[in-house]
Amino acid sequence: MQKKRFVINDIAKQLNVSVTTVSFIINGKSKEKRISEELTSKVLELVEKVGYVPNQLAKSLRTGKTNIIALIVEDISNVFFATVARLIEEEANAKGYKIIYCSSDNDVYKTRELLKVFRERQVDGYIITPSPGIEEDIAALMADRLPVVLFDRRLAEVATNYVGVDNEQGTYMAIQHLIEQGYKRIAFVTLNTEQSQMQERLNGYKRAIEAHELKPCVKKVQEHHQSERLVEEIVKMLSRKNNLDAVFFATNYLGISGLDALKRMGLRIPGDVAVAT
Repeated sequence: MQKKRFVINDIAKQLNVSVTTVSFIINGKSKEKRISEELTSKVLELVEKVGYVPNQLAKSLRTGKTNIIALIVEDISNVFFATVARLIEEEANAKGYKIIYCSSDNDVYKTRELLKVFRERQVDGYIITPSPGIEEDIAALMADRLPVVLFDRRLAEVATNYVGVDNEQGTYMAIQHLIEQGYKRIAFVTLNTEQSQMQERLNGYKRAIEAHELKPCVKKVQEHHQSERLVEEIVKMLSRKNNLDAVFFATNYLGISGLDALKRMGLRIPGDVAVAT
């Protein structure tokens, strides 16, 4: 026979107090509502004794909050996104929130489907690394006054909260450093994409190269290439441009493929070619 599940009404009846009073105590509002310590202790003892578990769905309908935040990143298995997700989760837990995270694969249709699911679940807010093409979807969330924070990349047409680094200036400084170390033939390996952070990094590279009147060398590879394909593409570039003395990789995973390519070619770092990412 299935054991009866205690609800808040059962707690109230057993102690002969109102449901509202029990609710205040369970939600930690005893002092705020001036409920005696004696009654608070009785309620909490009974809650523990009967194993009462609040109905989260009913609570969310009553309060209008789920205490859940949706985190949508490009690829949760990527070291960068996994690290950020972990930090977000720790901070959210400290504030009483839970995180549901998933990968968009930088696909606009998948991102829209994920947003649809989270809206149906009535999550309290969104943290998103946006895919190009979801400007209207983000604007719709904001129009309904749902909290939205973009990170790692921004959408130029959407004025919302954004957390990121100064990609252009960071890249400019990295190229500047290579030039100061005596490197003059510096290649830039990036993705063939319109993502804002990648465009900013490219702009930083071009600005530094132009400032020193050097010849640019930009290699764009397709997104979502398997690592072996990326290695092959980088090997081809280095083979054709055998006078290069330094290479800047726009992302960490491009940098890893680049190191494999240099190893395959028997090139030493930094003896034959310098590497930055």
